[in-house]
Amino acid sequence: MTATAPELPEVTLGDEFGKELDRIRAEIIAARGADDARYIRTVIAVHRGLEAGGRVALAVSLFPPAWVAGTTLLSLAKILENMELGHNILHGQWDWMGDPAIHSTTWEWDFLTPAEAWKHTHNHLHHTWTNVVDRDRDLGYVAFRMSADQAWHPRHLAQPFYNFLLAPLFEWGIALYDLEPDVVAAGRKPWRSFLNDVRGFLAKATRQIAKDYMVFPLLAGPSALPCLLGNLTANTVRNLWTHTIIFCGHFPGDVQTFTEEHIENETRGEWYLRQVQGSANIEGGRLFHILSGNLGHQIEHHAFPDLPSNRYAEIAPRVRALCEKHNIPYITGPLWRQYGSTWGRILRFAVPVG
Repeated sequence: MTATAPELPEVTLGDEFGKELDRIRAEIIAARGADDARYIRTVIAVHRGLEAGGRVALAVSLFPPAWVAGTTLLSLAKILENMELGHNILHGQWDWMGDPAIHSTTWEWDFLTPAEAWKHTHNHLHHTWTNVVDRDRDLGYVAFRMSADQAWHPRHLAQPFYNFLLAPLFEWGIALYDLEPDVVAAGRKPWRSFLNDVRGFLAKATRQIAKDYMVFPLLAGPSALPCLLGNLTANTVRNLWTHTIIFCGHFPGDVQTFTEEHIENETRGEWYLRQVQGSANIEGGRLFHILSGNLGHQIEHHAFPDLPSNRYAEIAPRVRALCEKHNIPYITGPLWRQYGSTWGRILRFAVPVG
């Protein structure tokens, strides 16, 4: 009697794709070294120089040229700190250096939401459950309907207005969102935890408001009012830029969303597929990518959130080639196109159609 050969497990697209991305990840981890450390320390030094120059110029900002120069420098400093430093350091991208000054457990960024609260909602919830309806709260930030699988409510008719309002106040919106009031209302978060988070937010907000709208304006003496207005402008510019990059990396029209059925028994390879299909890249030059925290490479960031951000440009052509090889959509385009597509999505799902 001839023995029957055991049936081999089916090799899926996700398995193949995942193994190839794992190889890229392993190569980058093995190659991290002095050049990467030099990059992040240079960015920190540039940020400190921009902030110092901006603060000094705003201290004498009764003179209009000083106000323009100071506000510009401070705006660039806040963008750089928020995007390329804060966001990426808090992802643990530089923990491998063992430097306590550039570590995800010690860095507190120049942003209203406390680092620990943001790491919970962003690093854990969003990056684990990317674009899964009812699991990823970043899918519309609770306020927006961004998928046909989300229930429509009359309030969604106003979501274009919400978006206009959110953009200049983005850090306030994110800070309040990270408190998870909707999770508390649903009974999935204890009131005690919520109140602890509120105390943390109030403490952080008090420090931020005091720094930008009291301490530095008072130090400016006769230039107190223009200094305060310069700080307000710099924070608003940072908020507008951050909102634009984040929304254009997550919500263009071709970005896919998923239901919980899609992720049942999800393998690592299928997780990679979801990250790639649930993100969009933004094309631009080197300076654009640095000021966007290299989140113009949003697809690569979602596939490898803890790899050094300066490596995404190196990885991107390889990831794109793999997507083409496996016939997987790789969504990319210039900022203006992704911005228009994002607004198209916001408008489309504001009305009760699927």
